Amino acid sequence: MLNYMHKKHPFQALDNFKKHLQSNFLTSINDDTIAIALKACSGDQKPGCQIHGFAITSGFISHITVTNSLMNMYCKSGQFNRALSIFNNLNDPDIVSWNTILSGFQKSKDALSFALNMNSYGIIFDSVTYSTILAFCLDQEGFSFGLQLHSLTVKFGLDSEVFVGNALITLYSRLERMVEARRVFDEMPNKDLVSWNAILSGYTQIGNYGVEAISAFIEMVREGMRLDHVSFTSAISACGHERNLELGRQIHGLSTKTGYDTHVSVGNVLMSTYSKCEVTEDAKLVFDKIKRRNVVSWTTIISINEKDAMSLFNEMRLDGVYPNDVTFIGLIRAMSTGKLVEEGKMIHGFCIKTSFVSELNVCNSLITMYAKLESMHDSRRIFEELNYREIISWNALISGYAQNGLFQAALLTFLSTIMESKPNQYTFGSILNAIGAAEDISLKHGQWCHSLIIKLGLNPDPVVSGALLDMYAKRGSIYESQRVFSETTKRSQFAWTAIISAYARHGDYESVMSWFKEMEKEGVRPDSITFLSLLAACGRTGMVNTGCQLFESMVKDHHIEPFAEHYSCMVDMLGRTGRLKEAEELVGSIPGGPGLSVLQSLLGACKIHRNVEMGRRIANALMEMEPTESGSYVLMSNLYAEKGDWENVAKVRKGMRVKGVKKEVGFSWVDVGDMDGLHGFSSSDKSHPQCGEIWRIAECLGHRRRKKGGSDDSTAKIPSTENPSTKKPSTFKYYDRIIAAISAKLAPIMSLTKEPDDPISASSLPSTRSNSPQTTLLLKTPEKEKKEVPITPPPRSPPPRIRLPRSPPPLNIMTGIMAAISAKLAPIMSLTKVGSPPTPSPPTSLQKLKSTISRPFYALQDTMLFFIELKAFVNSIPHKLAYYYKKIQYVIYC
Repeated sequence: MLNYMHKKHPFQALDNFKKHLQSNFLTSINDDTIAIALKACSGDQKPGCQIHGFAITSGFISHITVTNSLMNMYCKSGQFNRALSIFNNLNDPDIVSWNTILSGFQKSKDALSFALNMNSYGIIFDSVTYSTILAFCLDQEGFSFGLQLHSLTVKFGLDSEVFVGNALITLYSRLERMVEARRVFDEMPNKDLVSWNAILSGYTQIGNYGVEAISAFIEMVREGMRLDHVSFTSAISACGHERNLELGRQIHGLSTKTGYDTHVSVGNVLMSTYSKCEVTEDAKLVFDKIKRRNVVSWTTIISINEKDAMSLFNEMRLDGVYPNDVTFIGLIRAMSTGKLVEEGKMIHGFCIKTSFVSELNVCNSLITMYAKLESMHDSRRIFEELNYREIISWNALISGYAQNGLFQAALLTFLSTIMESKPNQYTFGSILNAIGAAEDISLKHGQWCHSLIIKLGLNPDPVVSGALLDMYAKRGSIYESQRVFSETTKRSQFAWTAIISAYARHGDYESVMSWFKEMEKEGVRPDSITFLSLLAACGRTGMVNTGCQLFESMVKDHHIEPFAEHYSCMVDMLGRTGRLKEAEELVGSIPGGPGLSVLQSLLGACKIHRNVEMGRRIANALMEMEPTESGSYVLMSNLYAEKGDWENVAKVRKGMRVKGVKKEVGFSWVDVGDMDGLHGFSSSDKSHPQCGEIWRIAECLGHRRRKKGGSDDSTAKIPSTENPSTKKPSTFKYYDRIIAAISAKLAPIMSLTKEPDDPISASSLPSTRSNSPQTTLLLKTPEKEKKEVPITPPPRSPPPRIRLPRSPPPLNIMTGIMAAISAKLAPIMSLTKVGSPPTPSPPTSLQKLKSTISRPFYALQDTMLFFIELKAFVNSIPHKLAYYYKKIQYVIYC
C-alpha cells in the first residue's frame, strides 16, 4: 500500500486494503495500515466512513495516528464538524492533531482564534503550524497577526525552514509587499521549487514587477532548478505584461523543449501573451496544440478571434466545455465590435436560458453592447431589471447615452447616479464628455461637476483631468482648460493632446506649436489625434509648409498611418491657399480612395476659389457616394450662383427635390450661464419664449443695416432662381431674410436679455480672462461640423458715449429698443424693495416710463431725462443695478 501511495496510485492502495479485509488477513493490519488507507480515500467520504467504522470495531480508534488520519479525511471531504467532534473526544491530542484541525477551518477569523487557543494551552508551534496559520493571514486584517508570527519564527529559529519561508513569501506577495518578500527569499538558506515559484508568482500577480519577474526566472534557470508549469506560467505572463515578444518566444521554446508547451495553463498564458503583443496567428497555433482545453482556453481564443466568435462558441459547446461569465463577456464584446445585432440578441437569450443574467458583470456587458448597437431602449430595460446596481452599471448607461448623442438623458442619469452610488473617475469622464459635446446643456453643469470632483478628491486622476480639460475647451472656456492642465500633476498623452486640441479649436496657432514643443521636451509621444489638431491649426492660419512638414513627420518619424481626417485637413489646408491642383493630387493618392470628409473639404475649397470645373467633378463623386447628403448640393448650388449660372442652380435644386434631399437647418446656440441649458436659434425661429423681444432687436439691426446700405441677403441660403432685382419681398419675408442673414447674431442678442445670477460689480463686466463661464456661440453648419466662436462680453471700460441724434429716431426703432429693455425694468424695480438699509424710491420719470413703456416715445427729451435720472438712481442702489444700466446702454449702442 505504501508503495502505491508513493507512486500516486491511491485507488490501487485502497483496493489492496480491501483485499486484506476480504482475505481475513487481520494480523497484517495495524494502525499504520489504517492511516494509509484513510489517506488513500483522498477525501472520498464513503470508503472513509467504512474504514472509520472498522477502526471503531477493531479498537484502532484509540491510536492517535488513526484519529489524526480520520480528522484529515473528514476535513478534506468537507465534514469539518465530524473532524472537530473527533478532536474534542481526544484525551491527549498531539501537535499533528492540532495542525490537522487548524488546516480544516474555512474562515480565517476562526482559524486565528483557534491558533490563539493553542498558544494559551501551551502548545509549541512547529514549522507546519506556522505555515498553516500564515496561510490564513493573507488579508489586511490578518496581516498584523502574520507579522507577529514572523517575529516568532525568527525568535525560535524556524525562519530557516523552507515551509515557513515559502509561507512568508506568499504572505508578503499577496499584500503587494515585494521588498519584504524578496528579503525573506534572499535570507532563506535553502530554496526549493515552491520558493522560486512563490517569488515569481508574487512579481507577476502585482503586474508592476515584470522586469524583476523575468530576472528571477533567468536566475532560477542559471541555478539549475527544475522548471514546472507554474514557473513557465509566471515567466510568460511577465513577458506579456512587458510586451517583450522576443523573450516570450524564447521561453516558449524552452517550454517546448521540456514538454510543458501542451500544458493547459502554459498554453493559456502563451495565447494571452501573443494576443497582447498582437501576434494572433501564433496564439491560434498554440490553441491548436493544447491537448485538454478548459474554459479559459476557449474564452481566450474567443476574445482573440472576434470575427469567428460564434463558430468558436459552438465548437466549445460541442467539446463539452461549459462557458462561464467571462466567456459571455468576451462573446458580447465580439458582438458589439462587429455590430452583429441578431447574434447579440441570441447571446442575450442564451444568457437568460442559462441564468447568467444574474451575473452583474454579464448584465453590464449587455448594457454596453446594446448601447454600441444604438439600441438604448434595450440598454435601459436591462439596467432597470438589475436587482443591484453598482457604479459600473451606471457608468455603462451614462456612457451609452453619451455615445448615442442623448446628452440630456446622460445628464439625468448622472443626477440619479449620485443619489444612489458614489461616482468614480469613469463616471465623470463620461458625463463631462456628454456636457462638452451637448448643444443644449449649460456649462454651469460642467462647472458643478468640476466642484463635485474637487470635493471627492478625483481631480488629480488623469482620466478626470483630461475630461475636464476637453470639456472646457469644447465649450469655449480656453482659460479654464489651461488652468486644469497646469494643475494636472501627471500629464498623460491624453492631457497633452487635449490642451493642444483646445488651442487648435480656437485657431491659436502660436499656442498650439508652443504646447507641442513642450510636449516633445517632456518626452511624451504624440498620437494621431495630436497631429490632427496640429494640421487643423496650420490649415486655419495658412501655414501650409509647416503643415506638410508635420504630416511627413507623422508618417516617417512617428510611423502613424494617416486617417481620413488627416487627409481632409491636408486637402483643406492646400485648398484654402488656392493650391487646388496639389489638393486634388493628394486626394488621388489616398490609399483605398478618398472619404466623404476629404471630398467635402476639396469641394469647399473649389467654392472659395470659384473653380467650377473641379467642383463639378468633386460634387458628382460626392453625390454618388452619399446621395442624401445635402452639403454637396448646397455648396455646388452656391458655387453656380456666385458665377451667375442660374440655370445650373435650378438643376441642382430640382435634383434635390427629386431625390428628397433637404437642406439641414443651421442653428446658433448661446450659453447665457443658467442651468436651463443652451438657447438655439435658426432662420424664422419663433419657438423661443423671448422670441418677440429678440426679434424686435433684430428688426432694429436690420433697419440700421438697410439704412447704411448693407446687404440683406444671406450667403448661407440657396439663392432663388428668380432675378433678385425684379422681386420685391413682402415685409414678413424681408425680415425673415434679415434674420437668416444675421442668424448668428440672434444668440448674442439673447445673451443681452439674460439676467445675471450673481451681483456683479458696476465697475467691471465678465471678461474672457475671468473665472466666470464664458458665453460661447456654437454654429451648426450644414456639414454637421461645430465651430466654436467665443463671444467676447462687454469690455471692462465703460461703453462709448452714445450720441443722441438731433431729431427723434424713427418710431419703429425706438419701439423695438424700448420693448427689448422692458423686461429689465421689473428686476430694476424689484431691487428697490430688497436689502437693508432701505433704498430710496425710484425717480418719477422711471415710474412714468414703466407705465408708458408699451407706447412710442415721441419726445427725445423724455428719453434723455430717463437716462439722467437712472444714472443717479444707480449710485444709490446695490451694484447689481449697475449691470442693468450698462446692459441697457449696450443694447441701445448695438
